[in-house]
Amino acid sequence: MNSNTSPRDGAWPGGAPADSGAAHARPERKRGHSVSPLDMAVELRDRDLMRTVSEAVKHQNCLLAYQPVVEARPPHRTVFHEGLIRVLDPAGRPIPARDFMDAAETAELGREIDCAALALGLRALERTPGLRLSLNMSARSAGYRRWTQILDRALRRDASLAARLTLEMSEPSLAVVPDLVGDFMHRIAGYGIAFALDEVGAGPTMFCTLRDSLFDAVKIDSQFVRDIHLQPDNQSLVQALTATARAFDMGVMAVGVESKEEALYLAQAGIDLLQGYGFGAPTIRPPWDSPGGEDRA
Repeated sequence: MNSNTSPRDGAWPGGAPADSGAAHARPERKRGHSVSPLDMAVELRDRDLMRTVSEAVKHQNCLLAYQPVVEARPPHRTVFHEGLIRVLDPAGRPIPARDFMDAAETAELGREIDCAALALGLRALERTPGLRLSLNMSARSAGYRRWTQILDRALRRDASLAARLTLEMSEPSLAVVPDLVGDFMHRIAGYGIAFALDEVGAGPTMFCTLRDSLFDAVKIDSQFVRDIHLQPDNQSLVQALTATARAFDMGVMAVGVESKEEALYLAQAGIDLLQGYGFGAPTIRPPWDSPGGEDRA
């Protein structure tokens, strides 16, 4: 799940926390090793953080921030927005996703965060008929019953939502459960939902998975976009990834775009869409939420 918590991050259009008793338990000592006061403090802080995140998700203290995705060539028309989950602390402040997302990814808390993001995104699509939206999900959530129930119920209410929805999952998470994702994508292919593979290049490149999957687009990871006009190695890698995507008839998007020079190079390299702070930061107050804003979705 890509959270856009720094100016270099971006995204496309597709553990269960410890109980309150364990949260105050002393860290287990490994035989022959002592635990430093600093290690104990860090572990207790992390446990408290995960408990705070879990409570926020449980009580629906979450919202989406929206970031535009634009055409690579001028005038850079907005094509859709990505909805990025924000989990709020008791004071209503967003908790930085980088502080908890890696730990949550492999636990049920990660599935619950995906459920919250999906429910919020579908609600936004229902309220705003002109909106096109992409939402992050972990590949692990493809087999999570509550997540699939949220999607199925929304599409039973309004099947037209599917044509405006893209689900994106990261290449590293896909590598863990490729068979689960394949079954999931084939099951819901009839809805008309688009799929995007996020963080391409950040995990193992799975050519067979790309060949056999139903992904409509790939997102080149932001680490390869940074100053690409000055980085011959990254230029070669992006060209190779783009050629691979084209071979499988997939669109290509670059994320984390911040400068005019990056955008110009990427457009000339044949990239379709761009996302990053150079074209707009994620906002919890999108233009369609203002009076008469539906036409600007």
